[in-house]
Amino acid sequence: MLTRLRNYFLTGLIVAGPAGITLYLSWSLINWVDSWVKPYIPRAYTPDSYLPFPVPGFGLVVGFVTLTIIGFLTASLAGRTLIHWGEHLLDRMPVVRNLYRGLKQIFETVLSERGNSFKTAALIEYPRKGLYSIVFISVSTRGELAEKLPQDDMVCVFLPTTPNPTSGYLLFVPKEDVTELDMSIEDAAKLIISGGLVSPETTKTKSQKPQGSRIPEDA
Repeated sequence: MLTRLRNYFLTGLIVAGPAGITLYLSWSLINWVDSWVKPYIPRAYTPDSYLPFPVPGFGLVVGFVTLTIIGFLTASLAGRTLIHWGEHLLDRMPVVRNLYRGLKQIFETVLSERGNSFKTAALIEYPRKGLYSIVFISVSTRGELAEKLPQDDMVCVFLPTTPNPTSGYLLFVPKEDVTELDMSIEDAAKLIISGGLVSPETTKTKSQKPQGSRIPEDA
């Protein structure tokens, strides 16, 4: 009886745990955006002044619409002229210009739909021969790095750490030493965060899984 209760509890934890954490993080993100945006909205335009309860997510919607309008206006000739004038003004500020240029380049690289940054997971031999680590392929080397590195065909990869994949090492590796993986970036991140406990299924294992599988009662 105790074994069954333990198994039922663990099964419920597996089902409810990820859902609860996802809801908690989503709710925290909505409240965080609301706390930043709502103070700048006139109270007459917020539904909180007309309803007896606060409306979560209103600040998130306003922020999304505002950023969309900014992007639309920037695409026009007047918007590009204004942005060019603002960047020219920032270039005259010694410290601010370096910070702005770096942040702008990061945002353009990460958010650009045309970029191929961090879209492929791969394996490299690290930290020595015979040991392998998962990396995220960034871009091919360019500029001074391409000129100074000993080999011509080199790629830039990011080696994340476990269990925090946001920190890691930037490595420049010969392309021939990089083995691309079929798994997605999300599956590779799960593997890294879990310390190898959560392994993505391959096409072969998926085809071998029996149909209609479910969690056994005494699992």
